[in-house]
Amino acid sequence: MENIKRRYSLAGDTMTEYVSTTPGLYPLPDWAKDDLSDLKGHQKHDLISGDESDEIAAAYEAAREEVVGVQQDAGLDRVVEGQLRWDDMLAHPLAVADAVETRGIVRYYDNNNFYREPVVQDDLEPSGDVASELEAAAELAGGDDLQAVLPGPYSLADLATDEHYGDDADFLAAIADFLAGEADAFPDHETLFLLEPSLVENAPEDGEDERASEAIDRVASATDADVVVQPYWGALEEKVYAHLLDADIDAVGFDFVANQDDNLYNIQEYGATDDVALGLADGQNTLVEDPEAIRDRTEWVEGQLGVTEFETVYLTTNTETFYLPYGKYVEKLEVLAEAADLAEVKAA
Repeated sequence: MENIKRRYSLAGDTMTEYVSTTPGLYPLPDWAKDDLSDLKGHQKHDLISGDESDEIAAAYEAAREEVVGVQQDAGLDRVVEGQLRWDDMLAHPLAVADAVETRGIVRYYDNNNFYREPVVQDDLEPSGDVASELEAAAELAGGDDLQAVLPGPYSLADLATDEHYGDDADFLAAIADFLAGEADAFPDHETLFLLEPSLVENAPEDGEDERASEAIDRVASATDADVVVQPYWGALEEKVYAHLLDADIDAVGFDFVANQDDNLYNIQEYGATDDVALGLADGQNTLVEDPEAIRDRTEWVEGQLGVTEFETVYLTTNTETFYLPYGKYVEKLEVLAEAADLAEVKAA
């Protein structure tokens, strides 16, 4: 992409690029919440299934155009689609798949959000739903660098119910193949974020941790983009982290909002990928950080790692931002973009 803003700091023989971005999953603009509430209703059959009406599709298109513009105005280095249609948060790609029946409402981890239980009943085939969203975002983004967002295979398998494959390992492999098929249909994109909160919230056991890494590797192999695996709501257990480093990925994300010490320990003890994503802005708290504070936290983390020098540092919120009021989410984007600018100035 010709207009990418590159920020480098010289550290020995290594140049570090600072990239401002987010894990996607944005809150709807307030007007869109009101319009879609009237258009969709609030019952299970009113949720997104992939065949929504022209009026509903038009409302989401207008909202997508707005959030892409917000990112461009803020100066983010990566533009995401925003996943505004995702009623089921991370479960959305399954919720719109033909082989899946959605059932009752289930709590989304331990917070106050909910999703429909996706029950897999037949062989999974990619729907192209996420690819079509990304194509629409690519048109709006123009020449700006595009970032794709998907649930990671371990988290998606953890959130879903299997009534077809009959074996946990086979189910995880099928989910990985399904997501790889989705990613293979994506338009050109610079970065892919795989969101993996279950790696923290429901950590895989011995043997399963290796399979989780292999599943992530399978999805990452479906794209030529830089792949960032973003766990959040804490730090990975040591063995889980060590196995994750075996996957052919470009960066691991670290939630420094929820757990600073254990994330630092993992990097110091086991090393890291050449790139890193630092979750330094709180994606769930309405308190808006100072850009200087984010810059200082970035410098502090780098200082704690001694000789470790990263090729790329993604500055991001620790979690998705759909928890936030719309105005606060906009401010968070502006903070991240300015923090990356400040990191460049500090390094110079």
